[in-house]
Amino acid sequence: LIRMCRANAKFMLDELKIQKEKGKETVPHTLQALQRDLHLPAPPRRIECFDNSNTQGSDPVASMVVFVDGKPRKSDYRKFKIKTVVGPDDFASMEEVIERRYTWVIREGGQLPDLVVVDGGKGQLSSAVEILRAIGLPNQPIIGLAKRLEEVFVPEESESILLPRTSSALKLLQHVRDEAHRFAITFHRSLREKR
Repeated sequence: LIRMCRANAKFMLDELKIQKEKGKETVPHTLQALQRDLHLPAPPRRIECFDNSNTQGSDPVASMVVFVDGKPRKSDYRKFKIKTVVGPDDFASMEEVIERRYTWVIREGGQLPDLVVVDGGKGQLSSAVEILRAIGLPNQPIIGLAKRLEEVFVPEESESILLPRTSSALKLLQHVRDEAHRFAITFHRSLREKR
């Protein structure tokens, strides 16, 4: 195990040195693996991930976290108070937040992500895909990541993708999802405490 850890650490250090030498043009190995595993059209250099949080329908909120080249960009994180959904409806909440975010991006000429990740399974994913089509983004790469078995759902595929547990691509997706979850819960708790 120690030998393997040393080899992995050396590999990562060598990769970092190569990236620094080549500058921003180098795509990290993890993103290349994610592109390959999910059959994405381009490496997901900018990933935006969404999660909902509420307590039995009260104080519903959502969060969006942004990772650029596999690292969090906290200045781009966003919090959303759910305005149109009554009760604990994760699908409708996801629709609302995706619509609000990408309608704003289109209107303001902002940067679209290379990959959108929604926390949840087929239901949340299909809600998000529907609303993206409705606002004019039918080709936006998007996936759903379900917690229980770490299944990756892609649009128009009935079966989920199970990435190897040791995959760096899966570890990155888990990190992105967990950060979105943490951010949403923190915001939800602060609202609940204020109320």
